[in-house]
Amino acid sequence: MSEERRGYLYGLLAYVMWGFFPIYFKLLRPASPLEILAHRVIWSALFVALLLTAMRNWRFLARVVRSPRLFGGIALAAVLIAINWGTYIYGVNSSRVVETALGYFITPLVLVLLAVTVQRERLRRWQWAAVAVGGVAVAVLTIDYGRLPYIALLLAASFGTYSLVKKRMSLPPAEGLFVESAVLALPALIYVGWLTTTGDAKFGHVSALHTVLMIVSGIATAVPLLLFAAAANRISMIGIGILQYVAPILQLACGLLIFHEPMPPARLAGFGLVWVALILFTWDALRHQRKRTTIGTTAATAEPIAALPPR
Repeated sequence: MSEERRGYLYGLLAYVMWGFFPIYFKLLRPASPLEILAHRVIWSALFVALLLTAMRNWRFLARVVRSPRLFGGIALAAVLIAINWGTYIYGVNSSRVVETALGYFITPLVLVLLAVTVQRERLRRWQWAAVAVGGVAVAVLTIDYGRLPYIALLLAASFGTYSLVKKRMSLPPAEGLFVESAVLALPALIYVGWLTTTGDAKFGHVSALHTVLMIVSGIATAVPLLLFAAAANRISMIGIGILQYVAPILQLACGLLIFHEPMPPARLAGFGLVWVALILFTWDALRHQRKRTTIGTTAATAEPIAALPPR
């Protein structure tokens, strides 16, 4: 198997795992979203610490300690991913899986807006069209829900901002996840201790299977991230961009087919507009990539000819 095919396999596995997260987090009830989040943080930190110990790769900590700016960026990323994880768990366990899927459908559009407002990048015409259609979709869904789809918007905004912060740092995924989890681990341990003291903790008090699933949440968090990193090193960003739709499609299927959440016509129309925006966005990205590849090939072909000595 070629490295590119291996990369697509890793990426597909990562997004399929993320796509079936609603089923997993439903199994963690009756624990509250905050208790699930706390355990997810704690067991993620422990699992990645064991992984890094096996790899004998702790040298990166010296770099983090020596750079207050880097540590501050990691702390900000930790807060953003905690908001994202907590919102997602809350959305799933309050029977809003369809809305969580919407959040990850509109994340690429939020990333485009962040590129304009924060990175000062210039958008192409079709990118603006995609953002405009996405804005109309949010308006339609707001009318349908009778409120802003705040879970979807918070998921998209938190993950989009998290991606922007991570882009400005250069820690590999395992190391980054460990430091982020470690930053959150102390408040998570304090919260779990408080729940245990007050007798409100569900961990260890529901069933043996529930306890195991709470512990495994750390592995379930780390493994798809590591698979995604392996994929990103082997395939193009266009390939990653197309694969990223696998997860919300599966999440939407879970919401509709497994949990039987409603999809009235107005909501379907809103999702339809989101998909139109994503088609425009993806088509423009593919077109732009093809154009750059053509220019690069032409330049590479022309260079040797220009270098030939005059006859």
